[in-house]
Amino acid sequence: MEQSGRIANINRETKETKITLELNIDGTGVCDIRTGVGMFDHMLEQLGKHGRFDLKVQAQGDLHIDEHHTVEDVGMVLGQAFAEALGERKGIVRMGHAVVPMDEALAMVAVDLSGRGYAKVEASFDKEYINELPTDLIKHVFESFAIEGRLNLHVRLLAGDNDHHKAEALFKALARALDDATRIDERIVGSIPSTKGVI
Repeated sequence: MEQSGRIANINRETKETKITLELNIDGTGVCDIRTGVGMFDHMLEQLGKHGRFDLKVQAQGDLHIDEHHTVEDVGMVLGQAFAEALGERKGIVRMGHAVVPMDEALAMVAVDLSGRGYAKVEASFDKEYINELPTDLIKHVFESFAIEGRLNLHVRLLAGDNDHHKAEALFKALARALDDATRIDERIVGSIPSTKGVI
């Protein structure tokens, strides 16, 4: 079946950030990510690689102030890209979940590509930063992604001691859940997976 059309190219420019993002949902996990925040690049690469999404992100932000605007805006644009690439969301599985370990850390993510933006994130970190990524922005980027992506997102950190491992488990779990939810269900090709008839 032809799935090559599930792509998006988003450009967003404000006085705080300039972002270009390319997404292919039906990719192989090829990533080229440069946000200026190394740990965030690493997390987005986990998302692309383990979700099998081709993802290219180029971001320039006011990092001389702090990382907030750059990370938040990339999360927003990433959500917009998924919303655009999914289109009417015909034929998709729609819901997905994953439980992913990263050494001592364990993360659970459940997603519903419902057309309604909502996020519930339960994850705590011991440090204020992981390298140059503020840990409070991890919750924020999930929320921004869910709202702009028009999806329900539940994120829960079940175990963990090392903050890097915790964050990586969360992004890998998001990747696997999204991979499941965005798949085409051959039994309902062309149909909207909702009793409403629209998403």
